[in-house]
Amino acid sequence: MGFREKDDPGLFDNWPDKYDNWFLTPLGLLVKKFETSLLLEMLQPERGELILDVGCGTGVFTLDILSYGTKIFGIDISTPMLSQAVKKTCTYPFYAIAGDMSVLPFPDESFDKVYSMTALEFVADAKKAVSELDRVIRPGGRVVLTTLNSLSPWAERRKKEGEKGHTLFKHMIFRSPAELEILAPRNPRIQTAIHFLKEDDPEQAVLIEKEGKKEQRNTGAIVAMSWPKPL
Repeated sequence: MGFREKDDPGLFDNWPDKYDNWFLTPLGLLVKKFETSLLLEMLQPERGELILDVGCGTGVFTLDILSYGTKIFGIDISTPMLSQAVKKTCTYPFYAIAGDMSVLPFPDESFDKVYSMTALEFVADAKKAVSELDRVIRPGGRVVLTTLNSLSPWAERRKKEGEKGHTLFKHMIFRSPAELEILAPRNPRIQTAIHFLKEDDPEQAVLIEKEGKKEQRNTGAIVAMSWPKPL
């Protein structure tokens, strides 16, 4: 997470500590657990792969992918967020670059795999951003993209908070699984996660999540899409 429209500079610059601290709360830990599980299931990182993390933010998900023995380029438009990521990954092959996901500063077919976690909701031209992700992936590679689901109760709450002036939520563009699918360059796999609510008991939330995945509900807070690039 870490992109915003170009006419709103610095949107994330004051958020590194807040962002990291939220993922250390009981709710944040639970959300990260299931988001990471979905990311790993779709991305399937392997040792030695060169991977691009688009909108890497403070590296919340980056460390999980690096633990598989990969090399990662992390791009984010917020320098303070990137600085936090660099500190976390100092013992890993992680290379930070400040940039915009709509204009990736890499040649065609540069990476084995590409993923982006909750960055697309801050981009108005989603089609261009998705095209860029596909452009830099090598044949035989895979792209994984997640964003906030407009069909989720979480989105409704965030929209209301945005209307009240919440710094981040008022800038978000929520998209449904169907809207995300339209953006895919070829037949994608789509799945949602985080089916429990903010106020649910943690133990009950785990059961709710399992049921949501089993029933393939399309109302999870996060919608994830993955697609391969043919050889």
